[in-house]
Amino acid sequence: MSSDLKTTSTMATRAKPSTHPAGHADKRLSTVGALLLAALGCLSTTPSLAQDIPSSPSFVDDFKSFDRARWYVSDGWNNGSHQNCTWSKGQVAVSDGVLSLGFEKQKLKDRDFACGEVQTKQRFGYGTYEARIKTDTGSGLNAAFFSYIGPSDKQPWDEIDFEVLTKDTSKVQVNAYIDGKGKNEKLVPVAGGAETAFNDYAFVWQKDSLRWYLNGQLVNTITDPAKLPTHAQKIFFSLWGSDTMKGWMGPFADPGRKVTLQIERVAFTALGQPCQFPESLACSVK
Repeated sequence: MSSDLKTTSTMATRAKPSTHPAGHADKRLSTVGALLLAALGCLSTTPSLAQDIPSSPSFVDDFKSFDRARWYVSDGWNNGSHQNCTWSKGQVAVSDGVLSLGFEKQKLKDRDFACGEVQTKQRFGYGTYEARIKTDTGSGLNAAFFSYIGPSDKQPWDEIDFEVLTKDTSKVQVNAYIDGKGKNEKLVPVAGGAETAFNDYAFVWQKDSLRWYLNGQLVNTITDPAKLPTHAQKIFFSLWGSDTMKGWMGPFADPGRKVTLQIERVAFTALGQPCQFPESLACSVK
């Protein structure tokens, strides 16, 4: 893995939605503060093996509808100068059992493009996180499924990533950040390409290990205690672009059309709890 990849990945992840400018943060907290406080209140220790990080309960969302009690839609800001689009609720839609996040040319505030992101209002701890997703293609874009918590939640920055840099959909990058420190990247081949069909991306987070799976196959493992998250996190999906992060994401080119990240299903199964659907990784991996 090149040092350029490591450096730019860290830059991209540092500017997560929780770190947008203070004015926007205040507005966001005023509109959803009660919900966030409720989410904090509902965190409970789920009875399970080695479960000592508070966690919201297991769930499966197959997007037959959009559950606003579960999902917060990012709208009206960006994550920093590296991002060439403004988060827009207009780029988030549910249809025919698929959640779609869009990226397209649309002037919003000081950006020429609009993009989509959602995040859970609840936080989750040890367990199996899995999503069935399909990306689009395009240089300079990032399609991501990840968990994250950070300073605006009065927590250290912990994060677990799947990121498809759609300049090359034959690979997905897995990564983890512990208290803001990364350097855990690995590029994993996606057979047939991330854009040709829905693929199953999952990670299993336990007290003594963090394992990433692609279509049921183990592709990366971390067991070093210093590189394992220790704080409950929210689940995110996002699709965004950059004009400046060429070394990591490729030179940006206007795709000339709306591109999408599609999510067919997302699930969290708390550690030690029964699997929730037959195809779940939690049914076969402990």
